[in-house]
Amino acid sequence: MSLPDPAERPGSDAAPAFQSSPAPASLAERLFRLAEHNTNVRTEVLAGVTTFLTMAYIIFVNPSILGDAGVPKDAVFVATCVAAAIGTLIMGLFANYPIAMAPGMGLNAYFAYTVVKGMGLPWEAALGAVFISGCLFLLVTLFRIREMIVKGIPHAIRGAITAGIGLFLAIIALKNAGIIAASPATLVTIGDLHQPPAIMAIIGFFVIVALDRLKVKGAILIGILLTTVLSFLFGGNTFHGVFSAPPSIAPTLFKLDIAGALSIGIINVVLVFFLVELFDATGTLMGVANRAGLLKAGKMNRLNRALMADSTAIMAGSLLGTSSTTAYIESASGVQAGGRTGLTAVTVAVLFLACLFIAPLAGTVPAYATAPALLYVSCLMLRELVDIDWTDVTEVVPAVLTVLGMPFTYSVANGVAFGFIAYAVLKLLTGRAREVPVMAWIIAAVFLFKFYYLPGH
Repeated sequence: MSLPDPAERPGSDAAPAFQSSPAPASLAERLFRLAEHNTNVRTEVLAGVTTFLTMAYIIFVNPSILGDAGVPKDAVFVATCVAAAIGTLIMGLFANYPIAMAPGMGLNAYFAYTVVKGMGLPWEAALGAVFISGCLFLLVTLFRIREMIVKGIPHAIRGAITAGIGLFLAIIALKNAGIIAASPATLVTIGDLHQPPAIMAIIGFFVIVALDRLKVKGAILIGILLTTVLSFLFGGNTFHGVFSAPPSIAPTLFKLDIAGALSIGIINVVLVFFLVELFDATGTLMGVANRAGLLKAGKMNRLNRALMADSTAIMAGSLLGTSSTTAYIESASGVQAGGRTGLTAVTVAVLFLACLFIAPLAGTVPAYATAPALLYVSCLMLRELVDIDWTDVTEVVPAVLTVLGMPFTYSVANGVAFGFIAYAVLKLLTGRAREVPVMAWIIAAVFLFKFYYLPGH
């Protein structure tokens, strides 16, 4: 027992020592250091709700996209919710960042439309490729090779990959909405805009854009739900209720085929998954952390922890039955609402788990209701083109070829390949080969090998 302070002798006006000692820190304070980040539980929870509302569309969109590849939609719905919850929980509790995670837009399109439908690979093998890419991501994070790889990718190619995926999503969205259609004469043409699906998708798109511009929380989700409601009135859709017990995840749980993914024909698949995951995660983490004021001298103190959360979530998602899980740029909305710690992320994770009980509602959302969300996300992704140096053709041409290659070959992999090969060739031919990082030469060589030995892919 400590001795009493002399000033607190009997008869003194001073308060007893035990009353002046600070109160024990709450569990939330111990876990997330709220006071250090100048925030509180209420602010963090509200920020979490805000982030969730801006990204909840993924529980409707992801099953729709992966369902096109033959993956059981109900199981994908469960896998999406659980993978998002697991990844976001790890991010919140382990890295203490207000950043949410879920199956990534673009990565799911690549999974469904390029790997499964385009290459004809079973979705189980594609899940195996996702798992392998997650393992690679974890290894380069643990051994701190990430910095070397990121520095080795040309800046123009980095932004072009994101923009190209945006165009790829746009063509998928316009097709799902019936706004464009196939044409034997011109390959693609305008669809029948008199049909209800096209009209409702157009209405939903403008509602999303307008609401987001007016800073209405959950604008994308509101647009999806509005279009779904219209589908009941004008599209012949049938309402099956809102709440139910979660569907079975058995059709996708542990169904990944790692042996199939290790075949020579899927090397480029793993590489593209890995590169997109790497740059999407790193860029999102740095961008959101910068907006939250969490960067110290331009660096994230716990970046490796955040990337380990990302890679672990990728592997967990593939085991559950969904495409690559990644950090969501929509987390910036929660940061804007005051989120500064992992408590924001934990709130998002809890809300994703709660969504497991609205499977009937998710199953009634038609493809043309999620198309407006895809189209709007694609518009936002094109902003990456701003950062390209448009005065240097050796930077511009590879970037543009990357962007155009994705929608016009219906393959993210081909777009990335065009970009890296063009970058290396143009720098070599203009006497600037020394500007090409060693890693870029390696990636370009890998893609050349792929085109030479695997012309059918």
